Amino acid sequence: MTDNTYLNALIGAVTTLLLSFTGISPVLGGAVAGYLEGGETSDGLRVGAISGAMASLPAFGILLLVLFLVPVAPEPGAVIGGGLVALLIIALVFAYTMALSAIGGVIGAYVNREL
Repeated sequence: MTDNTYLNALIGAVTTLLLSFTGISPVLGGAVAGYLEGGETSDGLRVGAISGAMASLPAFGILLLVLFLVPVAPEPGAVIGGGLVALLIIALVFAYTMALSAIGGVIGAYVNREL
């Protein structure tokens, strides 16, 4: 366990990415970060949310790469619509990952405190 919140969040984010095949990887990664952070549930919530934000960065990169590599349609409306859909997807991925990681962080901090 370390006192560095960002290192604990990074370890949780890597755990999220490594366990991405499970479907609940944001909760697991947040739980690892929250356990390492220890302290109160608010500390677990904070480090879990940071972990989720860090774990979302690869998804942002992939979606932005797809957005820029997809051939541009000849109609401006299609380009604007496609861009808005891509931004909506990015926002949903970010919210999903951060929320579940924050829940996991609370669980991890609770387990650390009780064990």
